[in-house]
Order: sequence, then structure tokens, then C-alpha cells
Amino acid sequence: MTTTAADSASVPGSGQATPGSTPAAIAPEPTDENVWLEDIYGEEQLAWVKEQNSRTEDLLEDADYVELEGRILEVLDSTDRIAMVGKRGDWYYNFWKDQQNPKGLWRRTTWESYCTDSPEWDILLDVDALAAAEGEEWVFHGATFLRPAPGEPYRLALLALSPDGGDANRYREYDVEARSFVDPARGGFDLPTAKGNVSWLDADTLLVASTADGLPKTASSYARTAVTLKRGAGLPAAPRLFEVPEDHMMAVVAHDSTPGFERTFAVDYIDFFNRTNLVLRDGEWVAIDVPTDVNVSAHREWLLFRPQQDWVLDGTTYPAGSLLAANFQDYLAGARDVLVLFTPDASTSLQSWSWTRNFLLLNLLQDVSSQIRVLDPSRPAERTGSQSGTEGAWASTPLDACPPLHDVNAYAVDDEDEAAADGGAGDDFWLVATGFTTPSTLMRGTLERNHGDAGTPGVVSRHATVKTSPSFFTDGDYEVQQHFAVSDDGTRVPYFQVAARNLPLDGQNPTQLSGYGGFEISRTPSYSGTVGRAWLERRTTGLPGDDGQTPHSRGGVYVVANIRGGGEYGPAWHRAALQENRHKAFQDFAAVARDLISRGVTSRERLGCVGGSNGGLLVGNMLTQYPELFGAVSCGVPLLDMRRYTKLSAGHSWIAEYGDPDVPEQWEYIKTFSPYHLLKDGVEYPETFIWTATSDDRVGPVQARKMAARMLAMGIPNVWFHEALEGGHAGASDNRQAAALQARSQHFLWKALAGGTS
Repeated sequence: MTTTAADSASVPGSGQATPGSTPAAIAPEPTDENVWLEDIYGEEQLAWVKEQNSRTEDLLEDADYVELEGRILEVLDSTDRIAMVGKRGDWYYNFWKDQQNPKGLWRRTTWESYCTDSPEWDILLDVDALAAAEGEEWVFHGATFLRPAPGEPYRLALLALSPDGGDANRYREYDVEARSFVDPARGGFDLPTAKGNVSWLDADTLLVASTADGLPKTASSYARTAVTLKRGAGLPAAPRLFEVPEDHMMAVVAHDSTPGFERTFAVDYIDFFNRTNLVLRDGEWVAIDVPTDVNVSAHREWLLFRPQQDWVLDGTTYPAGSLLAANFQDYLAGARDVLVLFTPDASTSLQSWSWTRNFLLLNLLQDVSSQIRVLDPSRPAERTGSQSGTEGAWASTPLDACPPLHDVNAYAVDDEDEAAADGGAGDDFWLVATGFTTPSTLMRGTLERNHGDAGTPGVVSRHATVKTSPSFFTDGDYEVQQHFAVSDDGTRVPYFQVAARNLPLDGQNPTQLSGYGGFEISRTPSYSGTVGRAWLERRTTGLPGDDGQTPHSRGGVYVVANIRGGGEYGPAWHRAALQENRHKAFQDFAAVARDLISRGVTSRERLGCVGGSNGGLLVGNMLTQYPELFGAVSCGVPLLDMRRYTKLSAGHSWIAEYGDPDVPEQWEYIKTFSPYHLLKDGVEYPETFIWTATSDDRVGPVQARKMAARMLAMGIPNVWFHEALEGGHAGASDNRQAAALQARSQHFLWKALAGGTS
């Protein structure tokens, strides 16, 4: 793998006491009146869902909604969008959805054709046609190619197809030259639908971690066992290769087929942030000797390490969020000579890295704006008085491609190709740049060592624009500002504000506040035609002015909060809001809300918040703990019942983030941020829209159902619920579903906060 995120793990009852437990300590509510809704596909339960869907659709799906959904769908189906590609051999591959192909086309083209305004695409698989032929609502989740013999083209791939958009996939072998699946009767691989991962070992062998065919699951519902699967054999009889304990999160296996560096890895994910990395040597698994909270990645002769907490190695402390390198073979042999490549500071963090053939690209954030550095392993850094404290052992050259308040990411085109000097693309890189009012731009560049007459060492980069997304709203009418709120403990919390130029600061602007704050995920600037059309460009009608002023019309304000729990400032920013400190994420978000109100941007009546998954837990706590700050809450695919979340879908895998509610001491703090248990009579709650998907097998629809049911039973007014019957954790599996989902959330907030449209 050439591109590595700072943390590459895959993201986001009855309440009665069990024998031997202490009910008063672990179950503050002796019964859960809505436990019956936990039967996801039960007939009675789905009847309740359909009743609530009908009620919500009657409220929201008016003429304005229909127009809004259509405008959002225009964005999602636009044929002018950038078709992002990945290079394999001589071809550039893309997966594309539009109005004519809602489930999508897997296709490829040449570089010369891709650079034209109308590329000629070679269609490899029409997923709509496949779904119609097989009577299954397939959702394409990617392809993994078998490395061909030298000089041969890439031909065989394993396609991941989900029957409902969930995390469970069926892996099927596909021949891109024949344009067909390889028949299982003739030895083609076809693995049953399950959670897990698959890697090619060779042309006739797969490494498979799966929960299919009776293979055991972990308590988190992921694969516990990995096997070696020969062509024509079945999973039950396949030799066991690797296994993890049941209470660990999951097992992952992968084979690195890089010529000259072939090796097989396994990862025992203990929890979301702790893992043991192993390499197979002479038939035995050998652990890579690092603390379990140090992220490890391998590339050719190098091992890279990124510690989540300060790491003391041979008497030296390497800070959390730094990046270190060691020779692979030497480290496994016992040497502990490591090179420091990056050290974070108070404002700068490492987000991801990507290897080209000869260089290492670092994607950084400085106060949530992008910076990119190019490291040259062949040249040691020159120590000068002007050198940044974040730089390390290898010569580092800034890549001049990052305007302020933008997100720009660099990653390799094909690190296994030859270098540019040999006519290859091995040191080519992609640049993807975006901002709240800047449509995404795709650039391609080349890295070369500077051998000029001046003799100044460094890396020369040349890049040029390849594709640019169109504007979907009048983005020039809006400006982006960054502000800092002050949280309860004095921490400065950044947030982005997108609003019309010369925004009146009179508290009358409908404002949508978005956040996440978990799992070290960063919320960075990003262009959204949906937000532009559905929020910024909408207009209020007849909002009353202050002090008898003439009623006025306003557009929306969009705000993204970079709260603790996220990754904007690296692992320390994330760990500051773990488990018993979760409240700090909520305090940060509330501080941003108060700052927006105190600055005159908006008011409680005009301020709404939106979040999904862990962000759903965030806004669920805004609903229950800070109802005085918000006029409306849109809460999607959420965690809300924190007493039973570990027993629902994949919830057990998030204990490292939130804590274990079965442990009495931990439930004492978890219950303070469990929205399902924080609802009270006599509170004036904001208008609330809770939405989810039946087929979400990550968080699941249960917690959303129960929260809505309890609020409705309490007689809380203006509570609405909607559950899409397919779409997985994303809530939608095609553009039309996505447009409907986004239109409902946006239209709900606008109706609640703006009091009219034009």
C-alpha cells in the first residue's frame, strides 16, 4: 500500500441486570421499553418504521422538498464531475454513477484519453445490468487485482459486492479481458457474503479473513480467523492461517507482492487503536516489536512508525503523532536505530503519507489548513538555523500547492512503475485540492532530484491541472473565515464559517453547525454543491427585523467545528476526548455554538446542528445536554443508547473510544453522555429529526429507532424519524437515495430554522 492514513482502521437489551451484577451500578433504568425495536427485520418493527417514515414524509416532502431533491440530484449525477482514477499497469480505472447508471459502471481508459474533455471509457462491468440479471441489489465496493507475471497485463481481480450497501461483501473473481466473472464451476473464486478482507497470495491462492461458512466472529462481529484458500476449495476446509481472541476487534491478513519485497502480514486489531502487527517468516508469525498503540506500515526496505502516545525507545521519547523510520530487516533482527521524519508541534499534525518510487509525501495540517512536504530518503537533512522543528532526518522540500483554508492531498500515481528518468510514472503524484468555495481540482505532477548548477539539494516538483469540477452554486458570493472559540477548560477550538460576504451580524442568519469529534478523524475544508444549493443559496422569506425594521431575506450560514476527539491536531487532540473525557468534545461544540451567537452570526432560534454516526452521538448530546443553544437537531445513523451499544451491530469494536458500559466504573461516566438515558420531562427540546438505514450493519438502526420512540412516547413535540430500507451506514447506496437523504435533512433544518423559503 503506497498511501497510509495516520490511522487506517476501518471506522464508524433489556437493561435488566445479569446474574452477579449490581443493578444500581450498571443499569440505571431497570427496563428498556423499546427493546422490541432491536429486532431489525421483524414484521412488527418494520411496520413501525414504515408508519414513522410515512409521517415524516408527509411533513417534509412538499413542493420545496421535491425541487431541492432535484437540485441535489443534479449535483450528484453531474457528468461534469471529476472521474477520479487509479492506475494499474497501463490503464486508469474509475467507478462512476450517474442518472443513467445509478448503481454504477466500473470502467477504464488510457492516460491520453483521460486527458481529453470526453474520454473514451472501456466498460468492464455494468452493476445495474448485473443487479437486474441476478435479482440482487448489488453495491460495488471496489476491486483488488492479482499482480500479473512480468510483462503481462493486469487481468484478474476480486470484486467486492455488497447485497445491500452494508459492510458485508461477497468477493467474486472477475476477468477484465473476458468481461465476465470466472465461473466457480471452473475454479473461479466466489466467497459468500460476510465481513472480512481478502488478499491475493498467488494466482491460485487467496488469504481470507471472513465470518462466512461458520468461521468464527469476534464480539465486534468481524472476522476472527484467517485461512489460506486454494482455487476450487471451500472456506470450511481451508487451512487456518491466523486467529485472534474473541474479545479482540478483528483479524486482517494481507500479502505484499512488491517484487523483491514479497512478504505476508497479519494484524490482530485488539481494539480500534491497539494492534499487534506480525510478519510470516519461515512459516512462523513474528511480531513487529512495538507498543500496540504504534501504527506500523511497510514499504520496500522501510518500516514506518507513528505512535499514538509518547513512545520511549532505548531511552529516547518520541512524541505522539511523530513519524519514524527504520530498516525493515534490521529492525526485525533487533536493531533499534530509528530516524525521525516528522515531529508535530502545537499547530501542525501529520494526516497521511504516500510513497512514490523514490520519495515520501507527507500530508500535514497546520491549524486545519494543508501543507505538503516531500522527503528524500537518499539525502540526509541539512541542519540550519531556519529549519522547522517539525522536520526530520531526511531532506525535506515543501510542495507549493496549498492555499490557506483549503484541503490539499498528495499521493502516488503508481509507486511500482519506473522513475521519470526511465520513462515511467513511478515518481508521479496526484494532487487533489478543494475548499468550501473552491470546486475540487485534480492535478498531476512529477518529483525529481535537483541536480542543477547551483548545487542546492532538494526535490523539484512540476504539476499541472488535469481536471476541474464545475461550480454548482455562486461560490464567488461567499467567503470562508476561520475563528476560534474558547472551551470550558480554556482550549482554543477552531471552526470554519462559510457565509455571504458582508454578513449582517444581527443574530438572524439560519446557521447549520456540523461536527464529528471522534476516532481521530479530521473535518477539513471541502467543496459541496449540496451544501451550496441546499443551504447557502436558499433564502428566507419575511423574517421579522429587529426594532420594527422591514422584514428581510437571508441565506444560510454553514459552519464546521474542529472539536477534540478528531484528528485535526493529531493523536493528542483525539485522546483529549476519549472515554471519561468525552464531555470535552461536547463542551467544544457548545463553545462554538455560543461563539456564533455572541458574535451575532445567529441565535438559538436560528441555529441548528447536524451529525452522523459518532457525529450523531455528538448532536444527540447537544439535544439532551445543551437544548438551550439549538433550534433544531438533525441526527443521522447515530449512537444514542450507550448502555447497549456494545451489544448492537459492530458496537463492541468502539469500547476503546467510549468505554465499556458493562464495567460499573466505566458506566458511571458513559451514562453522562448516553442521550437515550438523558431525556427528561419538562425540558424544551429543539425540533429533532433522527434518520438511519435498515441495512446499516455498523452502527445499526436500533439506537435511532429507540430514541425516536422514547421521545414520541414522552410527548416531546416536533420529533421526526426516517429509516431508509437500504444504503448501509452511509444511508444511501445510489445517487437518488443520497439526494433524498440529504434533501430530508437539509429541508428539515431549513423549515425549523428559517421559517420560509424562496
